[in-house]
Amino acid sequence: MIGSVLIANRGEIAVRIVRGARECGIRTIAVHSEADRLAPHVLEADEAYEIGPAPSSESYLRSDRLIELAKRVGAEAIHPGYGFLAERADFARAVEEAGLVFVGPRADTIAAMGDKTEARRRMAAAGVPIVPGLTEAVADPAEAERAAEEIGFPVLLKASAGGGGKGMRVVSGRGELRRAFEAASREAMAAFGDGSVYLERYLARPRHVEIQVLGDAHGNVVHLAERECSIQRRHQKLVEEAPSPVLTPDERARMGETAVRAAEAVDYRGAGTVEFLYEKGEFWFLEMNTRLQVEHPVTELVTGIDLVEWQFRVASGEKLPFAQQDILLRGHAIECRITSEDHLGGFLPSTGVVTQLEIPSGPGVRWDGGIVQGTEVALHYDPLLAKLIVHAPTRAAAIARMRRALGELVIAGVETCAPFHLRVMDEPDFASGDFCIRYLEEHPALLEPEEAGAETAAAAIAAALLEDEHRRHRAPRIGAEGSVPMSAWRRGGSPAPGSP
Repeated sequence: MIGSVLIANRGEIAVRIVRGARECGIRTIAVHSEADRLAPHVLEADEAYEIGPAPSSESYLRSDRLIELAKRVGAEAIHPGYGFLAERADFARAVEEAGLVFVGPRADTIAAMGDKTEARRRMAAAGVPIVPGLTEAVADPAEAERAAEEIGFPVLLKASAGGGGKGMRVVSGRGELRRAFEAASREAMAAFGDGSVYLERYLARPRHVEIQVLGDAHGNVVHLAERECSIQRRHQKLVEEAPSPVLTPDERARMGETAVRAAEAVDYRGAGTVEFLYEKGEFWFLEMNTRLQVEHPVTELVTGIDLVEWQFRVASGEKLPFAQQDILLRGHAIECRITSEDHLGGFLPSTGVVTQLEIPSGPGVRWDGGIVQGTEVALHYDPLLAKLIVHAPTRAAAIARMRRALGELVIAGVETCAPFHLRVMDEPDFASGDFCIRYLEEHPALLEPEEAGAETAAAAIAAALLEDEHRRHRAPRIGAEGSVPMSAWRRGGSPAPGSP
């Protein structure tokens, strides 16, 4: 087993890795920017070192500083978490060249799957179904127009160098394509340093279903079933669950076998995710994330397999001790991403200090958090504060448990999206499982202020009248001389017993 690891990340995922490493007996080394010197991941780790100012470009993204620090403090490995440098092939290669263990797939695998057009070519060659479209980037708007005519409108322009909704535009007709091409290319350049884009057919109402895979360095690959990730905004996931409410056992088996074939095609090692678009029993390869996913806890809860532990074990050279038939699903899990965003204000980020934090607990409730009371939430980093996850015997029971847990959650000092999640749990189409990736577009009321019903309004009026009545009774009685004796009041403002 690896003896020590430097965690090249922050927030809730760094806390999660610290805890997983500790259970494996691994010494943990955290890094932090100036802004994060009192962050939970810093306090939880065995050691912590500052690597630069608050901007991530001057701290968490400085691969040279991270590798130099790892060597200086005697770390054997670097775990990239997710985001930041997790899917940078050049970083993984530099870690390996420095004589350290990169806790993740090989650099060549990251490079192959990071280039979306190369990934489509690889998957097509491996017999993995891909959405009809191109396997090469288009050079200019004119070439994009010709390709779109062949594919058929509507089409989707996508960045070749990355995902997450960056550099992506839906184009309904030829007249929109030139402007969309230029916008997508600019956004892709800003996000990935590569402005190339390609086209694929735009599906009407697909679901986003992904398969967790786990491979070792001995040629073994298994899948850990699927996660439903269709509740999203601008291609950013908001709610995830496992298993999907619509997949049949046969579809699950076929999709899982396909994901394993995709992972084998790139000699995948460690934990990764093969993402698909699913519609009416058919599915198509979307992309592969060569890292741990934000939503990995729902898979852990329904399979009982600790993905962070197995990242470390695979990186240490161990073989997977279980075969595909050994992996069984138990119950249902749901995850809500708790972000510092105001859903009624267009998901605008909120900043401030967490003045109160009450974390839900009880059977089947898990909190993966990166904040504590007193944490300052700024604009330097991703707005993800924590993940609230529940597990129950059935999907209906999991929804009820999540509703209860969200009701117990208190985060004061910053706006969060927790009220939005509570509304989703109460929404009939979500409860029935009848939704697609355009869930929010089809349910705009979820992003509007909630109108108080007659009963709520009546209760509010009654509460106000009662409070007014109590206030009048608490008011001091003025004597003939126009003063109130101090002896008639207790500290704190309430009348002393027996006072007038």
